[in-house]
Amino acid sequence: MRAILIVIAILVGALSSSAAEPPAPYEIVHFPSGKLTLGGELFKPNGEGPFPAILYNHGSAEGMLSDAASTAIGPLYASKGWVFFMPYRRGQGLSAKAGQYIGDQISAAEKSGGQGAAVKTMIALLKGDHLKDQLSAVAWLKQQKFVQPDRIAVAGQSFGGIETVLGSASYAFCAAVDASGGAMSWSEAPALQTVMKESVRSSKSPIFFFQAENDYTLEPSQVLYKEMLASGKSAEMKTYPAYGKTHFDGHSFTWLGSSIWFKDVFAFIQKNCAVAASK
Repeated sequence: MRAILIVIAILVGALSSSAAEPPAPYEIVHFPSGKLTLGGELFKPNGEGPFPAILYNHGSAEGMLSDAASTAIGPLYASKGWVFFMPYRRGQGLSAKAGQYIGDQISAAEKSGGQGAAVKTMIALLKGDHLKDQLSAVAWLKQQKFVQPDRIAVAGQSFGGIETVLGSASYAFCAAVDASGGAMSWSEAPALQTVMKESVRSSKSPIFFFQAENDYTLEPSQVLYKEMLASGKSAEMKTYPAYGKTHFDGHSFTWLGSSIWFKDVFAFIQKNCAVAASK
């Protein structure tokens, strides 16, 4: 688990330089999650709508650093007539004051109880408070007049990919996209593997799994894709050529390489959400 935390720190540094770039325009909104008030970034197409929507689950980068991912991806969906909403879960970004940062909580657990405690804490948070925040964001989206409530998809990368898988087992999104979910922690956390396998077997949504060939491991996509097919679920998987030179570069493909994967991902979402809307 220490290796995971080191990579998270590297990710923070890499995102920091990108976050310094001028952001694409978005609206800052706030929504309730239980007694908490959380914030998020909302990209909207031109016009009044209603539009289909993407809920995007950010990764583990602390503070406002996930803004770099939203400003890279959000405009792509908005240009296609889709609302893109990235809610910040408690402890991060616009929701930093609503709770502790998950990276700090995992670090504290590792210091007091070792790797096993760190993995247990990570899973408990992602299945508990963070899943609650994701589902609260969905509830908020459904209430907006500019959103088509039966055409809400979900996507996410890294920790957000894990959240996407967990969310798809709890809510019937019209489509789901897991980009490298669990790739950084897969080999060190068999318990996480079990949770993600159980979630995809119970998924209420078709899922598209994708990674770059030089990500930390391709097993999450490969294993979860096979689990879904074996359970009679609808799923697709694609492995893209290596992006950059390192495992970190390959993991960063999930947002830095958006111009490469977007066409495939959007086609999957369009296909499945059109079916959902026709039912």
